[in-house]
Amino acid sequence: MSRAVRERIAADGGRQQLLAEPRRMKILEWLQEEGSARVRDLSAAFAVSEATIRQDLERLDADGYITREHGGAYLKSVPQQVQSMTLQHVQNMDKKRKIGEAAAALVGDHETIIIDSGTTATQFAENLKARHDLNIITNALNIALILGAMPTNTVHMPAGQFKAPTLSLSGEKSADFFVGIYAEKLFLATAGVSFEAGLTYPAIGDIYVKRAMVKAASHVYLLADSTKIGRVSFSALGGVEIVHTLITDDGISDADRAEFERRGVEVIVAG
Repeated sequence: MSRAVRERIAADGGRQQLLAEPRRMKILEWLQEEGSARVRDLSAAFAVSEATIRQDLERLDADGYITREHGGAYLKSVPQQVQSMTLQHVQNMDKKRKIGEAAAALVGDHETIIIDSGTTATQFAENLKARHDLNIITNALNIALILGAMPTNTVHMPAGQFKAPTLSLSGEKSADFFVGIYAEKLFLATAGVSFEAGLTYPAIGDIYVKRAMVKAASHVYLLADSTKIGRVSFSALGGVEIVHTLITDDGISDADRAEFERRGVEVIVAG
């Protein structure tokens, strides 16, 4: 069992077991983020027996989402995604494009920035092509290719475990890369953000590297479309207060915007 899973069990040891259908949805979200998972790790994380996890995976396999293999499962779309360098989450792309444009307007030439992985971060990177002499640190292979193609840019990447759905490198080795790094700005992604749970993600492995990114940056920008506000995923990075600026779309409610601002988070609404 990995250290990450053991820490998750220790943190969540007293929580109630998820009912079968919500648990399957959480397992699917995990696989959509990680690409694959072992039965024993899912069993430990969700506090149910391995036999129960196998039943969940069999159901997800029968529904066409995943492929079962001995001891675990993997997302059915993974081989095609890696070959075509496409990302898993492609919902709300109009919102994500606007957020990407608004975020890129905050970056000037010659800056040192950290860029997280994901579809919204990719839209942000696409809008940086006109910038010059950027010093970029990213864990996303596709973003490294987008911005590394610009001859004046310098791109740095950490080591770590490859995650096919997000085309990224993650885990504790990735986190170690950020020790001693200083960046002016971090453009961070999330699966969900709520005032109760904070910033949350479908799986555990990303928490190490995202926490290291936050520590390495002077200013943290959260790129999150409005559908992610109020949503809670599996593992928590920290409260909303770790973010300095939220960049979202006009779907954010007045009440949510006021609450972010009350907590000291600047809100930029992409038009």
